[in-house]
Amino acid sequence: MALVGRRDGRNFGYGRQLSYAGPKALKDLFGGGHYGTVNAHTDRWQAFVRWCRSDDGPRLNDARQIDRQILSDYAAHLRHLVERGDLAIATAQNRLSSVNRTMAALRGDQHVKVPSPSKALNMQRTTIRTTVPQGQDREHVMHIVEALSEQHPRAAAIAQLARATGMRLREAILADLPRLQREAEQYGKINIQDGTKGGRSGASAPRWIRVSDHIREALRFAHQVSPDSSRNLLAPDESYLDFQREIVRPARDLLHKHNLKGFHELRAAFACERYEQITQHPTPINDGHCYQLDRRLDQEARVQISFELGHGRIDVVSAYIGGRT
Repeated sequence: MALVGRRDGRNFGYGRQLSYAGPKALKDLFGGGHYGTVNAHTDRWQAFVRWCRSDDGPRLNDARQIDRQILSDYAAHLRHLVERGDLAIATAQNRLSSVNRTMAALRGDQHVKVPSPSKALNMQRTTIRTTVPQGQDREHVMHIVEALSEQHPRAAAIAQLARATGMRLREAILADLPRLQREAEQYGKINIQDGTKGGRSGASAPRWIRVSDHIREALRFAHQVSPDSSRNLLAPDESYLDFQREIVRPARDLLHKHNLKGFHELRAAFACERYEQITQHPTPINDGHCYQLDRRLDQEARVQISFELGHGRIDVVSAYIGGRT
């Protein structure tokens, strides 16, 4: 139920917690429908909430205190993450756009927003990769895994899962490891369903990937370092936010020392490897020219890779393997 006329309370009448108020306002805005859209906005809003509560942010928990300057500071924070290699430009822009949408839902107006996410970031968004993905060399990745294993074995498991299966960070952390191991044994393929984006999970969005020796080893190692009484990489009493702060952030510093911008590069390396396996040609970003030689084969590969990465559109694949050249 929309809170028309009751926007003078904490978080404009949507409750005491900023993390709860945003999703509630979005559900009201979309009338309880558009699950995927609401879920995507909610995930990005929660990233903003974490920043708001952090030492780097304004340390607030009430949307009434959020003004244009705070949003500008958040844009600067995202710009720093992009420059450091921890965030894609598209992701940063999407986060700002979702904050705009959620603030409008909370306030009932558009007086407090980032006028132009792209201008605020001062970066040009591109959907076509122009640099060769790091992490394509498996020997390089194993050196990184070994280094991570000494200090953060669960981060090492994330790296192996990302490189072997193309999982996103959240998917690797929340993967149901016993189920995946059982599927690998019974079917010779696994269905990535946990931690997926935009509600793309369950029977309505199967995402099967054929199992390789690398996937079996990644699952075995992840199961080995999984905390007791847990089906994934989170301990039973550990929140996703705590894991990000205590495991993922320190691990990223180590990745940078080993010349890897972030876990997402391993997802791109997986995509490049799959393209070469399917087409028997290098990817465009690796100076391949399959599109010129066989456009149908290039298209088939992109469709398959889009499916395995969990994307709804094949044009997104260009951000991983390069454009059609």
